[in-house]
Amino acid sequence: MAVEVAKIEIKTVNDASGLSERINEKQMKADDIVAIIGKTEGNGGVNDFTRILADQAFRDVLMKHGARSEDEVKQIPMVWSGGCDGVITPHANVFARNRKTGSADKSRLSIGVAMSPKILPEDVGRLAMLEKVAEGVKEAMKDAGVDNPEDVHYVQTKTPLLTIDSIAAAESRGQNVACEVHDSMGVSNGTAGLGIAIALGEVTTAKAEDICKNLDLYSSVASCSSGVELDAAQIVLMGNRNGAGGRYRIGHAVMKDALHIDAIYDAIRSAGLDLPKRARAEDLDGRVISCFIKCEADRSGRLRGRRQIMLDDSDVNHHRHAKAAVGGVAATALGDPAVFVSVDAMHQGPQGGGPVIAIVDLGE
Repeated sequence: MAVEVAKIEIKTVNDASGLSERINEKQMKADDIVAIIGKTEGNGGVNDFTRILADQAFRDVLMKHGARSEDEVKQIPMVWSGGCDGVITPHANVFARNRKTGSADKSRLSIGVAMSPKILPEDVGRLAMLEKVAEGVKEAMKDAGVDNPEDVHYVQTKTPLLTIDSIAAAESRGQNVACEVHDSMGVSNGTAGLGIAIALGEVTTAKAEDICKNLDLYSSVASCSSGVELDAAQIVLMGNRNGAGGRYRIGHAVMKDALHIDAIYDAIRSAGLDLPKRARAEDLDGRVISCFIKCEADRSGRLRGRRQIMLDDSDVNHHRHAKAAVGGVAATALGDPAVFVSVDAMHQGPQGGGPVIAIVDLGE
């Protein structure tokens, strides 16, 4: 099955008109859409309701233009990452899967989706959650038709975080939780990241005490978000597969730190686009469709030997500093501020760095 990709600017917090336009222009059919991954303009925290508004708007468009039932549309993975700090533009990356196929000797983008078993509040930050995410990743590989983990270049998850109500529910069953509410976003993301690494063989084993502590263990293709609107892991997995068809290909690299702009171009090369050694945005010729990056402030408080104040700033959270900084680097590299940059990146790339994923249009 060939994959069609569209990047759509979000003009207001509940705007999905760009998706309607793409459907009306017949770039993709509403009923072929299998996943949406995007950035919204809220605070990116536990109480960021822009994610819910975007989710409702895009699902309403799918209901209006398609024939799927409301329950079927509710099952479509939509991963919204809040926070467009700095120059980042709110946008959605829409993925549709049609029945076209391609040449058996051409490797092209393939996508798979899955839902993990239910993740209980007491699972978050513990081996039970890690194992459930890993199980879901393997199911997503099957759905994508990708057999070799080395052909996987991107795994995006959305997992539950904790709320006062979910903690109370766990305690009513005689259970406790691994962390408090405001730490649970990072802990949920990190546990999912380590689960992805286990599923793909990037990490062979992990102990309970490794979760969100041993940051030498990580996935190079994981991008994990969390929210209050679900109770399982939504998983979207992308790789390249011979015969998949379509004109798109995906690749990845790893940023060593927030300034590692060359890793962005390495990801683009990995996807199949030839670039000069010292690439610039002008060399891309509009062929980079989507870019996804995970990042986090370096816990050492230093960047290439220089002192940083991200972790000491009481006015602006370090997540917002990191997101704005890396968003600026990515926008410069691509010549496009509509980049998916997300924080809380434990076990997603090396400490202080993170995975960078690029989808390119090869034209055939």
